[in-house]
Formats: sequence, structure tokens, C-alpha cells
Amino acid sequence: MIYYIKADTFYFAHESRKGGYLAVEDGLFGQWQSDLPVGAKVVDYTGYQIAPGLVDTHIHGYAGCDVMDNSLEGMKTMSQALLSAGVTSFLPTTLTASFQQLREVSAMLKRAKNQVTGAKIQGIYFEGPYFTEKFKGAQNTAYMRDPSLEEFNQWQEASGGLIKKIALAPERKGAADFVSALTAQGVTVALGHSNATFEEAKSAVKAGASVWVHAYNGMRGFNHREPGMVGAVFAISDTIAELIADGHHVSPVAAAILLKQKSSQQIALITDCMAAGGQPDGHYMLGDYPVVVENGTARLKDGGNLAGSVLKLKDGLKNLVIWQIAAVEEAICMASYIPAKSVGLEDKCGQIKAGLPADFIVLDDKLNLQATYLDGEKAWTC
Repeated sequence: MIYYIKADTFYFAHESRKGGYLAVEDGLFGQWQSDLPVGAKVVDYTGYQIAPGLVDTHIHGYAGCDVMDNSLEGMKTMSQALLSAGVTSFLPTTLTASFQQLREVSAMLKRAKNQVTGAKIQGIYFEGPYFTEKFKGAQNTAYMRDPSLEEFNQWQEASGGLIKKIALAPERKGAADFVSALTAQGVTVALGHSNATFEEAKSAVKAGASVWVHAYNGMRGFNHREPGMVGAVFAISDTIAELIADGHHVSPVAAAILLKQKSSQQIALITDCMAAGGQPDGHYMLGDYPVVVENGTARLKDGGNLAGSVLKLKDGLKNLVIWQIAAVEEAICMASYIPAKSVGLEDKCGQIKAGLPADFIVLDDKLNLQATYLDGEKAWTC
């Protein structure tokens, strides 16, 4: 079956087009054209904008469910609920934990990939366990250790090859060799939760690391004599910085500075969302830790540190526009194409392109989400 979407604006990976019609055939995107073929079926979104489905490459939970719950039903719930956040593809994200727990979660996610019916599981993101205690964030230091290729390969085997991305602290013993080995396997290596110097971070990038974990957060700050991890984020080109655009993890001013240093083509919006996302304020768990959610933040009950977020990705991109630090086209790209590209998934999701699955969202002129489509079918509506 073929139909044509009519809308005011269509957002592609590298441009936007006003008006016209976008073909959708058998669940896949077709070509955009200025004129409508005679007798064609039209889905009319006059007054609205069409953007690719959003891609969240760093998300621990949503709708009361946490990846570390190791629950297949929980992943089904999370997948379905993420459609209301405009997310059509995501990487379920683990936390620092024991070898056995991470292996069990990997095996569960292998099963979940083909059973979820909402946002698509495009891979797994291991956030840890190879971090430093100084910048632990909401991660359990009891399980932090030096990287082990033997461990990783067992997790990867349990996942059926689903692990697309892993984060580590570059100052850990053996980090550079580990980065090289994983990069050769096609796994994206991110750097974060780290007290590394600029040179240590630079060495890890030279070995193949290409992503910075939630820029500014969980990393050695910038100093004019020792630029540190934040200095490395700013100065090392051809790397992509994750950004949590909730206004709590990073101020709008700091986000604007990051944009000036990296450009919109090197920033991937993420949520780092935990189970309380999409839920009322109250008490929740993030892995092993009790968390209090109120006033738009998730904080550890003991100590008050930020513990992930309750951000919806659709709101993150909207915030960048409201803060007047990014154009609409840039914000949408940072929430779709760039995150997909950062983990080598740009030919599977994150853009409107002929031949790709027709996963897209409908936005009004104020960037409010109106509908989410999967494979050309309406899967959620406001």
C-alpha cells in the first residue's frame, strides 16, 4: 500500500523542505515530491510538520520500568510508552552492576528486541561498569573495575551481538587497548564518569572512542592549566557529545557554549531518563539507589545528587529552541539523526530517507507532539 503525507514542512537529515508530499509505501519511506500523483491517497497534515522518529541512545527507564529490573514485560511497557515521547528507536541502557546481573539483562534484552511493539530496540548501551569512583554519579562503586575484554565478550554473546555502545573512564588500566579492541568489533566507545586528564581522554579518542557521556556531568571539569575531560569535549573534533537538555543537568548558557564548541552536527540529545519518566512525582529506584522525583528532577535520596532525569526527548529538542540556542532543524537533527549516527544506526533509523522504515512524528508549529508513526502506521496520538 502506498500513501502520501501532506504537510507544511518535512525535516530531513541535512535539510528541510516546505510543502509537498512524502510517499510511504509498505511501511517504508519513499520519495518527497512537490506534486501529488493523480488519484493518490493522502494523509493530510496541513498546518503541521513531519520529523523523523526520535532516537534515544541513553535511557535507563520510563513509565515505571527500569532496564536493570531485568523484566521482559517491563521492556514491553517502556517501549510502548516511549511513543508518547516521540521516541521510535532507543538503546536500553544498563548501570554499573555485577558481571552476572549484566549478563542476565543482556540475555533478556536479546529476547525483548523482537517482542516489543512500540519504540524499537536498536541495540544496548552499557553505561559502565568501567568507571572511576570520584565521578560515580548514581552508579554503584562496589562494581567499578578495570575493563576486561573477556567479560565484555561474554556479555556480547549473551546479548546476541546487541551491545552497540559502552562507556568507560579513560584513566582505567588497559582502557586504550580495550577501546581499540571494541572499536574493531564495531562497538561505539563513550567516555565519562571519569577524572581523566585531557591527555588521557585524548589517548582514548586516538584509540577509537568517539562519544562523550552526558557532557559536563560526571567528568573532570575545565581548568585553564588542565583542560580535563570537559576541555577534551570542547577541543577534540570528530567526536559527539551527549547532551541532557532539561535545564537541570546543564544550564542553557552551558548548553549554548557546547553548541558553539561542537556545532549541532556533533551533539546527540539524550535523556538519561530513569523509571520515573512519564510518572508522577514521588519515590523511585534507579538500580540499587532510592531516588526522589520532584520539580522536574530525579535526585538520590541520600546526598541529593542528580540521578538520571525524567526528561522526554521531545521536550529536550523543544527546550533548545525555546532557549534560542538552536534552530528547529538543528534541534530535530540532534534528537534523531545525530544520535543514530553516533552508534552507526543512521541507515536503520533517525532520518527520513527512501527505503528506511517510515518511523516519524507529527509536530505542530510550537513543536508539540501530535502523533507518532511506526512503519507507516499511526502508533500513538495525543
